[in-house]
Amino acid sequence: MWLAKPLKAEVKINTMTAQSTHEAAIPNPALEALSILVGEWETVGKHVMLPDTLHGHVSFEWLEGGAFLMMKSTVDEPGVPSNISVIGSDDESNEFFMLYFDERGVSRRFVLTLQDHVLKIWRIVPNFSQRFTGTFANNGDTIIGLWELNRDNATWNRDLDVTYTRVKRVEGAS
Repeated sequence: MWLAKPLKAEVKINTMTAQSTHEAAIPNPALEALSILVGEWETVGKHVMLPDTLHGHVSFEWLEGGAFLMMKSTVDEPGVPSNISVIGSDDESNEFFMLYFDERGVSRRFVLTLQDHVLKIWRIVPNFSQRFTGTFANNGDTIIGLWELNRDNATWNRDLDVTYTRVKRVEGAS
C-alpha cells in the first residue's frame, strides 16, 4: 500500500516587501508584452441587460516576481460579480491563458492575445462562447472594448461596451 507523505514546501518570505524568494519567482519573458496592462484602471461600461451605466475598477499586478499577471476586477453596481484572473503563458503553443474566477463561483479558461495595440480575450464552448476586443488609445492609458456572447454557436451579440482609463501606471514591469 502506497502512503502519500505530506509535502512541505518551504518558501522564504521577505516581510519588508511580502515578495517570495522562491527560485521560480522570476519574470516570465513571454509575459513582457502584457506589461502595458500593469497598474490601476477605472472602468465605465454599458451592459445590454442593465439600464444604468456600470462603474468599476480593475488592477493588474505581477505575481511571483513576474511569473504570472493577476487581474482583479470590481463593479460598483450590485449583482455584477467581482472577479479575479491569473494570466500565464504556454511555451509550446506561444499563447497566453487567463484563468477566471468570480464571486458566483464561476470558473473559466480564456485565451488571450495582445498584438498591434489590440487586446483579445476569448473562450469557445458550446452555447456560451465569449470574446473581448479592446483597442489601446491615448498612449496606452485607455482601452476601448467590447465583450460579445455567442449562445447559438453561430451568432455573436454585443454584451458589454467598456472603457478602461488608467489611473495609476506601475513602472518596472515584470
